Amino acid sequence: MTTYRYAEMTWSACREAAYSGRVAVLPVATYEDHGYHLPIDTDVRLCTGVCERAVARIPDEAVLIPPISHGYSPHHMDFPGTITIRWDTFINYVRDVCVSLAHHGFKRILMVNGHGSNTAPVEMAARLTVLETEGKTLCASVNHWGVRKGREEGNKIRSSDFGGTSHAGEYETALYLALAEELVQMDKAVDERSPLSPSFQTDLLMGKREDGSVANLWPYWSSLTDSGVLGDATAATREKGEQFLEAAVEGLIELVREFRTVAVNPRKDHISPESDGPGQ
Repeated sequence: MTTYRYAEMTWSACREAAYSGRVAVLPVATYEDHGYHLPIDTDVRLCTGVCERAVARIPDEAVLIPPISHGYSPHHMDFPGTITIRWDTFINYVRDVCVSLAHHGFKRILMVNGHGSNTAPVEMAARLTVLETEGKTLCASVNHWGVRKGREEGNKIRSSDFGGTSHAGEYETALYLALAEELVQMDKAVDERSPLSPSFQTDLLMGKREDGSVANLWPYWSSLTDSGVLGDATAATREKGEQFLEAAVEGLIELVREFRTVAVNPRKDHISPESDGPGQ
C-alpha cells in the first residue's frame, strides 16, 4: 500500500514521491479562540482532517506534508489561547517549507489553508515560491471551505442564513462534531453575528453579501464578538458535519487532480534583442 504521509517516509521514499509527480498537499492553520464550545485547535484539526482524508484516498497522486500549525492571528490576541506569528515571519516560514519541497523535486505544491486571516499571507508565500523556483514549481493555495464541491454542497446542507457559517459557526462546529464530537461542548454554543455593515460581512460558504460591496475589514476580534463566535453554532449537528466533511474531501480530491493537469511551462524571453516577437 502506498505511503501518503510525508513524515512517515524514508528520504529515498520522499525522493520517489516527488519525482513520481505526486502533489504535495500542505495544511496550514493556526491556534485561536473558537467560542466557549470549541477547542483552540479547531482550524488545525479541521484543515488537517480534510487533507488527511483526501490524500488517503489518492495516495498515488498526492502526499500529505506535516501541517504548519501556527499562523497569523494578531487581531485575536484579546482571547486567551491564541498564538500568533508575525506576518513577515509567517510568510517567510511557509515559503521556506515550500521551497524545500521544490528543492527536493516536487513540481506542484498545494497549500490548504484553514484560517481566514492566513489567506493573504499564504497566497503571498505561494507566489514567492513560484518566483524563487524560476517558475519550475507551481505552488497554489486554497481555503478548505473554498473548494468547489465543498462550497456548493455545503450551502445545500446548511440550515443557517448568511453569516451562519462564519467563524466557529455552523460549518466549523459541525465539522468538529464529525471529527471529535467528545471535545465539543454544544451546551455552550451560541448564535452571534457580525455587527459590521453589509459590505464588510462574510460567510465561509457564501462569501460576501449580495447587498454589499466586496470589501474587507478586520477590527480586533473582541470588538466584534463577546463569545469569540461569528455565526450560528447552535445549528450544527454531527450529521451535517459528516456531510460537510465528505463534500470537502471530494472537492479537494477534484482540485488535486485538476492541479496535476496544469502544465509547468518554461518562461519565455521577451526582453533580449534575440527574443522572437512581432518586430522580428
